[in-house]
Amino acid sequence: MESPNQSAAQEFIFSAFPYSWGSSVTCFIPLLFIYTFIVIGNLVIITVVQLNAPLHTSMYFFIGTLSFLEIWYTTATIPKMLASLLGEKTISLNGCLLQMYFFHSTGISEVCLLTAMAFDRYLAICSPLHYPTIMTPRLCAQLTLGCCVCGFITPLPEIAWISTLPFCGSNRLEHIFCDFLPVLRLACTDTQAIVMIRVVDTVHAVEIITAVMLIFMSYVGIVAVILRIRSAEGRRKAFSTCVSHITVFLLFFGSVALMYLRFSATYSLFWDTAIALAFAVLSPFFNPIIYSLRNKEMKEAIKKHLGQAKIFFHKTEDLK
Repeated sequence: MESPNQSAAQEFIFSAFPYSWGSSVTCFIPLLFIYTFIVIGNLVIITVVQLNAPLHTSMYFFIGTLSFLEIWYTTATIPKMLASLLGEKTISLNGCLLQMYFFHSTGISEVCLLTAMAFDRYLAICSPLHYPTIMTPRLCAQLTLGCCVCGFITPLPEIAWISTLPFCGSNRLEHIFCDFLPVLRLACTDTQAIVMIRVVDTVHAVEIITAVMLIFMSYVGIVAVILRIRSAEGRRKAFSTCVSHITVFLLFFGSVALMYLRFSATYSLFWDTAIALAFAVLSPFFNPIIYSLRNKEMKEAIKKHLGQAKIFFHKTEDLK
């Protein structure tokens, strides 16, 4: 219950950001570079996949979709982080709810998509003869749509539930962006907040463990098939198509599990911030690198378009 002398909080203050100008600028510059790289890197991947007919396969369709989601996943939090570093460190209650919704909806969509990508690799390696007839463009589009629908519907009950809570007293949010647990800790109704924290923990655990188990089972089948390939070169080629996906999966799910599978465990503000940066900033930063530098076809396609761009600019200069 709200006491008479308490007023409902209409905005939150991010208390995890540095307050000194020097420290803020020191954090702002690398974060701006990372965000710019994420947006440009993923736009390059999307463009290259669209412009190259040899890349019009299910694997690259999913990679392009993942790149599209990554742009919006990071846009949900990083621009506000940048603004908070150099300006007001506040966010309205409605803005906070919207940030949580879009951050989690795009994040869950990515989790579902990574699971669909594991299923795609399983079919490609374990059923190569039936793969073209099973994994059709229609099925790819349906899987992608299903991932996005699942992602954008799943957080709605949690967001709607949190929006009904009264927030009074302290409005200092001990985090770098709005997330379920830091926001719930500021709710006035202690008993209801504790119940909600447990519910949110359980929902996240089910989402993460289900995705991990499905991906794990896919790779058990993949490894079993690869080990039956007689030639070392054949095993290497089969496994090379999965390396990028496995790397992204471990990088993203590792940090997400540390944050959302903690249950009753608590971390210091430093570790909370470090883990949040790992899955909200660093994982998306490495994804374009992993999918471009670790992928021969993607590297060749990017080199081809860079070469065409150089020829175009040289011709333009000659005409001048």
